[in-house]
Amino acid sequence: MKFKLTSLEKKWVLYDVGNSAFTLLVSTIMPIYFNYLAGKEGISDVDYLAYWGYAVSLSTILVAVLGPTLGTASDIRGWKKKIFLGSLLVGALGCVALGFMRSWIWFLLLFVIAKSAYSVSLVIYDSMLSDVTTMERSDHVSAHGYAWGYIGSCIPFLLSLALVLGYETLGISMELAMGIAFLLVAVWWVAMTAPLYAAYRQKHYQNKSDHPVRACAGRLKGVFLELGKNRKVLFFLIAFFFYIDGVYTIIDMATAYGTALGLDTTGLLLALLLTQIVAFPAALLFGRLSSKVAAQKLILVSIAAYFLIALYGIGLSSQYQFWILAVCVGIFQGTIQSMSRSYYARIIPPEKSGEYFGIYDICGKGASFMGTMLVSWVSQLTGSVNWGVGALSIMFLLGFFFFLKAHGTNGQEAEAWETETVGEIGH
Repeated sequence: MKFKLTSLEKKWVLYDVGNSAFTLLVSTIMPIYFNYLAGKEGISDVDYLAYWGYAVSLSTILVAVLGPTLGTASDIRGWKKKIFLGSLLVGALGCVALGFMRSWIWFLLLFVIAKSAYSVSLVIYDSMLSDVTTMERSDHVSAHGYAWGYIGSCIPFLLSLALVLGYETLGISMELAMGIAFLLVAVWWVAMTAPLYAAYRQKHYQNKSDHPVRACAGRLKGVFLELGKNRKVLFFLIAFFFYIDGVYTIIDMATAYGTALGLDTTGLLLALLLTQIVAFPAALLFGRLSSKVAAQKLILVSIAAYFLIALYGIGLSSQYQFWILAVCVGIFQGTIQSMSRSYYARIIPPEKSGEYFGIYDICGKGASFMGTMLVSWVSQLTGSVNWGVGALSIMFLLGFFFFLKAHGTNGQEAEAWETETVGEIGH
């Protein structure tokens, strides 16, 4: 039977289409523009990659603090939409402002703010999953989000790419072309968010308190204490901390990596566009497979694939090898992200989704400072960006080990937790 999304699920998926445009901008055009600004001031290729990595790391450290705090606050009745809108507007306005930056250091500082706001919006967005669908449909809906996000983001990306690559033909400066491209992405992001913002209603929530700050701090502390009693969730988060770190590092630094190797800019951008195109059917295919194959097995296969991808990066030196890398990443990128999100949503209490997804984001985007720092440090230590990327294999190896520990935790605590969660979703 063909799977059909409900109206609300479609609107939820649209936010993936919107925010993915910013993700693609960050991983493709934005580092190229930063390289252009840095190059004008004599920054070397190795230092350019390192500074970009440090900026990404600073952003994720900020999200590690803001994510669980604002995620917990979003669980209060009526607060989720407000925090969601606030983070969206800061991210979108920051994206527009980046197009007007001419100093590489000010560009990096504003980038940190915009990317942090974007990541906070994803904490809230992911926590909405239990409000827009049921546990049984969550794998499919999550997969559709990533799949349509990949293909939908290609529309503003292609328009931006035409501007950036054809600015001379259009008779405008590169700086103006970049400014228009950043504005285009911001408008797309906000426009794709509007349907969800209008239709979303918070079904699972915590009641308001006379002392909301104290209450939020207490609930966040309680969630961390609960993790100590539920080894399945705890081991999953540890595993996620490691393997998704490697995934996000590859996403964030792919263009910077290729540029530092001296590969052709146009070829790099087209290869990363191919990643988005390949990721679309791959995410939908694995979403369908999730009804026949356990999500846990699909996640393990994806982790193993990324381990091999990181090792492949050690010997990468030519354009065609980067294209092979792009295709391999495209096949497994959507799967590992969507299956992880829906699997986690099934094993946590829905009325505490904001709190738990705040922690999820610490272990996800908030953890990617380790990967980017590792790539930056090893690259500068060895003088080779190849070894920096290859070092990410360690993250996938650790992620695989801890996910096996989580999957092997079938005790009464984990089963009771899942049963309780199923019951709460049904109410």
